[in-house]
Amino acid sequence: MLPTFETSGEIAIESIVSHRLAPHNLTRGELVSLKSPVKPNRIICKRIIGLPGDVVCVDPTGSKAPSVEHVIVPKGHIWIAGDNAACSTDSRDYGPVSMGLIRGRIIARVCCLYLSLKSV
Repeated sequence: MLPTFETSGEIAIESIVSHRLAPHNLTRGELVSLKSPVKPNRIICKRIIGLPGDVVCVDPTGSKAPSVEHVIVPKGHIWIAGDNAACSTDSRDYGPVSMGLIRGRIIARVCCLYLSLKSV
């Protein structure tokens, strides 16, 4: 999720409860955590690009599909993308994702400071 999240030194805080209480209250642009559609034992973090019924461009960058190709997101699904399009595996690769795979919403990120103390 570069550039939004660094590869190390940051922690994402997710709200599982808010998603369980209002699963259809998702918005475009929101970050979510979900089970990977291709590796179910892995949790991924992606941005919601399209909601059910939306018409989305499959790949605006044109690197994985023609930039003129569009799809309608089916009912019960979302279209997701990573912030680092060049290195992301997302809906451009596996298509619309079932909303049942969503774990929670990312509500905050915490930047951790690592202090190195030398003994004197």
